[in-house]
Amino acid sequence: MSEEILSPTFVYRFSVPILQTKLKWNPVGVRLGQEYQLPDLTSIDKRKTFATVRVAWASNGLFFDIAVAGKLQQPWCRDSRLEDSDAIQIWIDTRNTQNIHRASRFCHRFLLMPLGAGPTKNEPFSTMLKINRAREESRNINAERIPVMSEVTTTGYRLCTFLPSQTMSGYDPLEQSKIGFTYAISDRELGCQSFTVGQEFPFNEDPSLWGTLELQP
Repeated sequence: MSEEILSPTFVYRFSVPILQTKLKWNPVGVRLGQEYQLPDLTSIDKRKTFATVRVAWASNGLFFDIAVAGKLQQPWCRDSRLEDSDAIQIWIDTRNTQNIHRASRFCHRFLLMPLGAGPTKNEPFSTMLKINRAREESRNINAERIPVMSEVTTTGYRLCTFLPSQTMSGYDPLEQSKIGFTYAISDRELGCQSFTVGQEFPFNEDPSLWGTLELQP
């Protein structure tokens, strides 16, 4: 009789420190150094890793610098088919509520693509989306434009974005230094990379499955 073994990323709750930055968003994005890189938690349960994710916080929002490598094909992205596209999704809970299974108004979902927008579909794309089964919806959905920059190469892409505080209800680093967080990088060629648990768990709608970012001074 075989026994099912739970994923280690499900059994443990992960909390990761991230550093503050004084950088400002500019037209070519923001490059974050190695010290801002998140640890590779997917290797704990031997899931595939193909991207590096770097995060920094500022009083007015969060910076992300993400690089995807190992591709042989150009990303497939369409602003009219978001769920089918190669995309990066980020979930933020500004209250870090770890014991709820349905999103509150402090939970937010962002979707980013390196391509797929503009007349020729060669421009990066960003938006906020509703969270499935949310108990309450964020009041700040698409409250402000989310700046995004991308560079596509023959082996992958780099995408930078800034999530303004105006898009995240309750974002206040001085009062709340811990925020709930997870991400999912979906790629038709490479698969899916996520922060904590894999796709066998409903992390896209359940904040109790997210990790924590500790905003360090």
